[in-house]
Amino acid sequence: MKLLFEFFPILLFFVTYKLYDIYIATATAIVAAIIQVIVGRYQQKRWVPVHLITLAIIVIFGGATLLLQDEVYIKWKPTVLNWLFALVFLGSQFVGKKTIAERMMGNQIQLPNNLWTRLNSGWIMFFIISGLSNLYVMRHFDTATWVNFKLFGLLGMTICFIIAQSIYISRHMTPEGNDDRKESL
Repeated sequence: MKLLFEFFPILLFFVTYKLYDIYIATATAIVAAIIQVIVGRYQQKRWVPVHLITLAIIVIFGGATLLLQDEVYIKWKPTVLNWLFALVFLGSQFVGKKTIAERMMGNQIQLPNNLWTRLNSGWIMFFIISGLSNLYVMRHFDTATWVNFKLFGLLGMTICFIIAQSIYISRHMTPEGNDDRKESL
């Protein structure tokens, strides 16, 4: 159910596009992102940063799409969002003692410190490649194909990356109670 909630705006965007057009779908996605932020705040008793970032970007690029009646702006949104996440993950390697990957998953699993850096780097590359993939589809295919890629292609890429990451993590997890993190530097 949580996964469905995370993809709520994109699912509504997809369905609305299929029923109407890119502009109504864009407006729907903006409203869905607002709802997602409000519900996330209510459920988690705090603002969810990724929802706020996504909302800001969809309001900017979706708003430009609606205001200028040019679909190119909403098509840029996935690339900008992915590259922004890549920058955040990259910056986390230089700010604080933990990478974003470790901050997000460190309470659930124990890994050596160098593995957290590798995982973080993997996410950086994933976000860069996702952004580039979106640009490629955006520039070389029609809007209907791009909308399908936005849902199925980018979601498929994400699922494949998470599965690969899970396999990688499972091979390197330290046994509970035996924290080898300091000696693996």
